[in-house]
Amino acid sequence: MKSDIIIPKVENVFLAAVQEWSDDFNDKVWYVYLVNDSDFDLDGVMLVSKAFGTIDGEMKKTSMLRHAFVKVPAVTVQKIELLEESVLQLNNEFMLTYFIGDNLYDKKFTFLKNSIQANATEEVPILFVNGVVVK
Repeated sequence: MKSDIIIPKVENVFLAAVQEWSDDFNDKVWYVYLVNDSDFDLDGVMLVSKAFGTIDGEMKKTSMLRHAFVKVPAVTVQKIELLEESVLQLNNEFMLTYFIGDNLYDKKFTFLKNSIQANATEEVPILFVNGVVVK
C-alpha cells in the first residue's frame, strides 16, 4: 500500500537568504526568499518556519511563522521573511508545501546555525545578488 504512494521530488525550487539594506533598521538585514527556478507555477504555497538550537548552553526556540501564497509563478522569487540577527545563531528550518497541477510537493530546508554570513554567499539565480542558498 505504501509502495503505491508516489512522492514527487522537489527540483529547481529552493530558499536563499539575502542581505539587503533596510531603511527601517538603518542597517543591513537578512531576508529569506523562495526561489522558483522551475518551468512551472507553484500553486497553494505554504511555508512554516521556526528556529531552534542552543545558545550559551541553553535550549532556545522561536515561535512558528506561517506564510501562504496563492501562486508563485515560474522563474520568479517571493520574499518570505526577515531573519532577526539573534536567530542567525540558531538552525532556521522552513517546511515548504505546494502544488504543481494535482501533485503535492513538500520539502524541509534548513539554514544551519551560523551558516548565514556575508562571507558564505554565492550568486542566487533569478535574483542575481549574493546570498546563502539551501537546496
